[in-house]
Amino acid sequence: MTGELVLIGIGAGNPDWVTVAAVRAIQQLDVLFVVVKEKELDEFVEVRRRMVAAHRVEPLRTVELHDPPRPWRSTPDYPAAVRTWRCQRTAQWGDAVAAELGPGQTGGFLVWGDPSLYESTLAVVKELVACSSQQISVRVIPGISSVLALAAAHQIPLNRQGRAVVIEPARLLADGMPAGVDDVVAMLDGHQTFAAIDPTGLDIYWGAYLGSDDQILISGDLATVRRQILEARAAAVERKGWIFDSYLLRRR
Repeated sequence: MTGELVLIGIGAGNPDWVTVAAVRAIQQLDVLFVVVKEKELDEFVEVRRRMVAAHRVEPLRTVELHDPPRPWRSTPDYPAAVRTWRCQRTAQWGDAVAAELGPGQTGGFLVWGDPSLYESTLAVVKELVACSSQQISVRVIPGISSVLALAAAHQIPLNRQGRAVVIEPARLLADGMPAGVDDVVAMLDGHQTFAAIDPTGLDIYWGAYLGSDDQILISGDLATVRRQILEARAAAVERKGWIFDSYLLRRR
C-alpha cells in the first residue's frame, strides 16, 4: 500500500488562519513529524501542540526530527553549505519516515506560512520520496504566507496595476532596489538591510510577528522610519528572544 506525506500550511502566526483543508488533514494524520530547529524556543513547539489539540480528539503520534546545524550563516560558500544541509536533512528525514510511516498510513508536517514560499520542507520531502524504497505520495495544503499577511495588515495591495512584484531574500537588496522594479518584498533580513540602502524615494511597509498578539507594524518614508524600525526590532528581540519579520519596499 502507498503511504502519504502531507505538508500542511498553518499560516503566519494566527491560529484562525488554519484553513478547513488543513484541519481535515490534521484529523487524518497517523503520525506527525515535528522539525525541532537549532536553538528553537518552546513557544514554537507549544503552538504546534495547541493546534493539534484544537483540531483532534484522538492523540497523535509525534516523531521529533532534530535539525542539522545551519553552517551557511558563517560560511563563505553559501550554495555549498545549503546543499550539504539539505542532504543531511534528507537522510535524517528519510530514515525517520522509513521507520515510522507504515503502509497505507498518512504522515504530516506542520509548515509555517505556506509550504511553497521560502520554505525548504517541500524540496526535502520530494527528495526523500524520490530516494525511498517505499511508495509514498505527497500532498500540499497551502497556508497564508507572511507576504499576504503583511499586505493585509497594512491594508495595501501587494501589487500595483500593471507592475510586477519581486519577492526575494534581503541579502539580494544589499546594493539597493533592482533596476526596473518598483515593489520588492524582502524576506529573511537578519542583517536589517533596509537600513543600509539608499532610501531616496522609497516607502517601507514593515511587520513582525504577523497575525499574532505581538504583531508590530510600521510604515512610511524609509529615510524617516528606518530608525524607528531598528529600535522596535531590537526591543522585540530583547523581549521575546526571536523575531519573524518581513517588509515591502515601494518606490513612490
